Amino acid sequence: MGCDRNCGLITGAVIGAVLAVLGGILMPIGDMLIEKTIKKEVVLEEGTTAYGNWLKTGTDVYRQFWIYDVQNPDEVMLNSSNIKVKQMGPYTYRVRYLAKENVTHDFQNNTVSFMQPNGAIFVPSMSFGSENDIYTVLNLAVAAIPYVYSNAFVQSILNSLIKKSKSSMFQRRTVKELLWGYEDPFLKIVPYPISSTVGVFVPYNNTADGVYTVFSGKDDVSKVAIIDTYKGKKTLGYWPSYCDMVNGTDAASFPPFVEKTQVLQFFSSDICRSVYGVFTAEHDLKGISVFRFGLPPKAFASPVHNPDNQCFCLNRETTNNCTYSGLLDISKCKEGRPVVISLPHFLHASPEVSENVVGLNPDEEEHSTYLDVEPITGFTLQFAKRLQVNLLVKPAKKIEALKHLNRNYVVPILWLNETGTIGDEKAEMFRNKVTGKIKLLNVVEIALLSVGMLMFVAFMISYCACRSKKAK
Repeated sequence: MGCDRNCGLITGAVIGAVLAVLGGILMPIGDMLIEKTIKKEVVLEEGTTAYGNWLKTGTDVYRQFWIYDVQNPDEVMLNSSNIKVKQMGPYTYRVRYLAKENVTHDFQNNTVSFMQPNGAIFVPSMSFGSENDIYTVLNLAVAAIPYVYSNAFVQSILNSLIKKSKSSMFQRRTVKELLWGYEDPFLKIVPYPISSTVGVFVPYNNTADGVYTVFSGKDDVSKVAIIDTYKGKKTLGYWPSYCDMVNGTDAASFPPFVEKTQVLQFFSSDICRSVYGVFTAEHDLKGISVFRFGLPPKAFASPVHNPDNQCFCLNRETTNNCTYSGLLDISKCKEGRPVVISLPHFLHASPEVSENVVGLNPDEEEHSTYLDVEPITGFTLQFAKRLQVNLLVKPAKKIEALKHLNRNYVVPILWLNETGTIGDEKAEMFRNKVTGKIKLLNVVEIALLSVGMLMFVAFMISYCACRSKKAK
């Protein structure tokens, strides 16, 4: 009887030990299987999980615009007063709904080339009003003259044309005209060949961004989706030194197995440069654990606070000899037009930048840019890209519409919020195919290890107690 009992206890302990060992063995094997599967499925080639979503995003992407309506145009023009603005919006468009075009695979170099077509469809149900809402905004053509043409004689000639066309420093335009283009009455009568169509995003519809060439990850998964060349080059031709390099991915995805300590680099053709995100938080997105990477203040900081940004400071006049933070002069990549990019409401900008503008309220939560990345696959499941478009306006004695200005203005035109979040259906598929299986495997591993250890310890204690009692 005693033998049977002792044998039973030993058998229980052995079974517990076997379960614990099985759980322990399953951990590295399971991790290895997961890694192998992920490495296979994130490669950009036909048949993988990543490829279909990469070719045409399964997420609805929207671009919302807030227009800065100028409340005191006459005061500014005649007295060089501070500009009073009121943001109006959002006006929402669906974008990124078109599949990539001209996709070609280079199997020798393990790269994929493509064009990203541009299109915008107005969404009334998600908008503040109609595309035909009219606001008082800066006259883009007139305001750019002193920057583009510094010669006094040329300015005098252009001034006569501005007067003839009855143009001024400010104008009344519909949302649709401001965004997507209108025929400017002043440029229309300029005697030499020049496009008279003006707008913040002219041209956009029926155009394409690229050519992008990215690594497929077939030979090295740590390079998947990283841009090799943009428009056939590894540099942009806008900035000196390393600032000109095209770094990282297009932010739609990153190489798998993302760590919190990483700096995620990505390229944005909207701002003509590469930027980066740093880890800020971990949170749950529709049952999926994601890492949030945010654009840090130092990305647009002045060279005084971030020496790495020295080569992004081209216009010393705009940035007070490169001492102001929060501004990025992209005129060189906008055909010489004095376009200045910032975060909305001049978030993280030096106080001096916004002192000429009344009505701005920067807010970290509302105006910052972030990416929510699923760390195992490297897929971006949610993002918010927020930017403000401004124009540098300078005084010009030869141009009546600008002659009363006594200082430079960085005038905000609009700000945008481009967002995308994984849909419920896609999130469920992602949980079932990826995170759900990994969680299940982890639960099985821990259960085997825990139950096995518990059984082993419990049966061994019972066995020892039984032997001790028998000895007594």
